[in-house]
Amino acid sequence: MDLLPELEQYAALHSSAEPALLAELVAETHRVSTAPRMLSGHVQGRLLSLFSHLLRPRRILEIGTFTGYSALCLAEGMMPDGELHTVDIDARHAELVGRYVARAGWSGRIHQHIAPAAALIPELPGPWDLVFIDADKQQYTRYFELVVDRVRPGGLIIADNVLWSGKVLRTGPDLDDETRGLADYATRVKEDPRVESVLLTVRDGALVSRRV
Repeated sequence: MDLLPELEQYAALHSSAEPALLAELVAETHRVSTAPRMLSGHVQGRLLSLFSHLLRPRRILEIGTFTGYSALCLAEGMMPDGELHTVDIDARHAELVGRYVARAGWSGRIHQHIAPAAALIPELPGPWDLVFIDADKQQYTRYFELVVDRVRPGGLIIADNVLWSGKVLRTGPDLDDETRGLADYATRVKEDPRVESVLLTVRDGALVSRRV
């Protein structure tokens, strides 16, 4: 459910500027990746940074690293002793991520893990102040269940791509697994008394859930 390009440009122009290092990362991602649309991008990145600054988290978990753009945005509001753990099963962009983490000055505080997220998450120390889910869509509900009881009261779980270019509006038995997974996640979170949620129509949809 993409906005008109003119509205996307208007939103970007009236949001805080994208940091120069992140603009470089966007350009390099477009050069080296076959799926640069997976980037969070300027407006969503500033939204993630805003949430981080509001929460002042000490512990952040990101499920789905890609080239590191969202991790760098989430890290911007961390407390001085804060740490961010980012998990991805795909090692192809690990060197690129590490290079930009170092350039941003986050070496030793952003920890990159190459592993299946569902297996690794229980081994990582909590509690979490902020969790960002942007990985395999069929597993969103599983990831939620793995983290929700380890998110502190008042902490946030943010799930990306929950509108899935409008495909979540479709019904019937022929839904693909990703669309079904996202639709099931939205329903599951709405019904869960442990969180209060709002679905934002930013970019491809961000479902923001506050741990009560």
